[in-house]
Amino acid sequence: MSATQELRVLCYNIHHANPPGKTGFIDIDAIARVIREAHPDIVALQEVDRNTNRSGRIDEAKELAEKTGLQYQFFKAIDHDGGEYGLAILSRFPLTNTKLIPLPQAIKAEDRILALATLKVNGQNIIFANTHLDATRTHENRILQMKEILKTVEQEKLPIILCGDLNSVAGSETINLLDMQFKRTCIDNCAGTVPQNNPTRTIDFIASRNADWTLLKYQVIPETYASDHRPVLAVFKLSNNNPK
Repeated sequence: MSATQELRVLCYNIHHANPPGKTGFIDIDAIARVIREAHPDIVALQEVDRNTNRSGRIDEAKELAEKTGLQYQFFKAIDHDGGEYGLAILSRFPLTNTKLIPLPQAIKAEDRILALATLKVNGQNIIFANTHLDATRTHENRILQMKEILKTVEQEKLPIILCGDLNSVAGSETINLLDMQFKRTCIDNCAGTVPQNNPTRTIDFIASRNADWTLLKYQVIPETYASDHRPVLAVFKLSNNNPK
């Protein structure tokens, strides 16, 4: 029998650790608590501040790594408020081959990126991808950005996990494009992720490709204080039969 191992993946838009309704208040401990309680092996974070004035000049990814016992890598999307703002990956496993890929725009808006890293789990290499697609009202940028993400990974043979706040719901062209290459961890009757109180839309996703894995668990965690998004957890059962 091949060796197996569970991989716990968390996707979380942390709203720069600013609890909704508490303007100017940063509660990095609340975000750290949510992460610790989920016991993840790897975490995709969106809306992460690094040394911004609004967040008290702290390196949020670094502090969260220290408070959760995980390794980390920050990826800058934009300069913001005296510091930087973007994505982060936290991991129990060393992160190698990290890459930041700018995503295109059809309509001028805030710059968006794709963050990539390779990690080795149970003897096999896995590519972990994190993104936060455009939030403007029309869909052109999100569609273009998803096409760029899919083009970036289309030749990849290793298993890939893609996480992100896609600012799109099932049935949209953006998610239809995603579904052409990836398998979402929830397809039907998925619990909402926004807003955090009485959520009505599912826009935060975890998906995989090139991976013959069993999905042991999928959960939208009912957290309502720390951020304006609810975190999403997926637990995979891995085998070592995937490409090295």
